[in-house]
Amino acid sequence: MSATEQEQHVRRVGIASALAAFLFWGMVPLYFKALNHVGAGEIITHRVLWSVPLLAVFLLYRDGRELFRKLRLPPRLIGGLFISGLLVSTNWLIYVWAVVNDQVLSTSLGYFINPLVNVLLGFLFLHERLTRNQTAAVVLAAAGTIYLGWFLGQPPWISLVLGFSFGTYGLVRKRLPVGPMTGLMWEVLLLAPIALGYLGWRYSQGEMDFLSGSAGTDGLLLLAGPITVLPLIWFNMAAQKLPLSVVGFFQYITPTMVFLMAVFLWDEPFTQGHAVAFGCIWSALLLISIESANKLRLERRQRRSPYA
Repeated sequence: MSATEQEQHVRRVGIASALAAFLFWGMVPLYFKALNHVGAGEIITHRVLWSVPLLAVFLLYRDGRELFRKLRLPPRLIGGLFISGLLVSTNWLIYVWAVVNDQVLSTSLGYFINPLVNVLLGFLFLHERLTRNQTAAVVLAAAGTIYLGWFLGQPPWISLVLGFSFGTYGLVRKRLPVGPMTGLMWEVLLLAPIALGYLGWRYSQGEMDFLSGSAGTDGLLLLAGPITVLPLIWFNMAAQKLPLSVVGFFQYITPTMVFLMAVFLWDEPFTQGHAVAFGCIWSALLLISIESANKLRLERRQRRSPYA
């Protein structure tokens, strides 16, 4: 296989992995809807607990004995991963609660906001300069969100918490020199005692849904681990094989699918306020996407230039 053919193969695998991850995430609300009789807190505990053995198997297969060396981290990094674990579990909890309580449209808006939140956090905490397009995009998204809050009579808290909790999670993880899957392993390990404690409390109160007599519910809860870990593995494969700017274009697949399901499958109300907010945020994302595409095109041109 020539170098060009090998590069094309790697790119095809990367694109297939990105599509698998984001299409899978787009279908996840169907899974949580099937568990709408289970408390969101208990669902999250199963996401955490069943992710531990699955991640351990994957990382042992990937890294072998090197895994134990990678898992030896200084206390400062472990403390940082505990904070990031709390952030991502908060994001999961709000997301699941919103889905099982018929607020799916709010989750879509939250994840459309997230890339713009990342731009804002990069400016505030990483001293990244905002271009004109990025500044206009942030202002446009803020205007749409403020209008939606005014129209509804209250801020769209679910969307804002989802967007900012995941954005802050990304910011914290960016500052920790730990691989994504190794870091996730530490996060779920650190959260596991809290998850076990919560399940124990639910059991003592006679409220635990797991092992309560419904084989269907038990089976669905056991799937929480694969549903959490598999798309993350595919996402990391995509991130390794494709430029992040390319992966970024795929991220809009998930909230678009969720948006369509919320409006057309579950008949959630799509008001004038939502139309304005989504219109502003989609326009803002278009501005950023055009800029990213132009930047990518310029970088390719420079690499091909004999004078580069």
